[in-house]
Amino acid sequence: QVQLVESGGGLVQPGGSLRLSCAASGSISSIYSMAWYRQAPGKERELVARITSSETTTYADSVKGRFTISRGNAKNTVYLQMNSLKPEDTADYYCNVYYNRYYRDTPQRYWGQGTQVTVSS
Repeated sequence: QVQLVESGGGLVQPGGSLRLSCAASGSISSIYSMAWYRQAPGKERELVARITSSETTTYADSVKGRFTISRGNAKNTVYLQMNSLKPEDTADYYCNVYYNRYYRDTPQRYWGQGTQVTVSS
């Protein structure tokens, strides 16, 4: 069983910053990537940023230059530094891990419970 513990959401004014954290634990052998997705009311869930085990990063066009994804030293933690926040960044943010449980296991994804980010004056 895998656990993802997310933290860092909250209410912030436009132009402000927040840092989201996500720590993975449990039956994990290898982590191939960790990512943040978000879902705003009435919209589909979308990828915000992803970081692979080789530190390759991918960002949604809407957050490039404002958000930075990084991994902790233990490699089972991922951070999302969000700067210059806009009202349109308001959403529930979900951590996702792509991993396997043991050698040659089929990789699978696991989702966190989500943390709410509200950007409003």
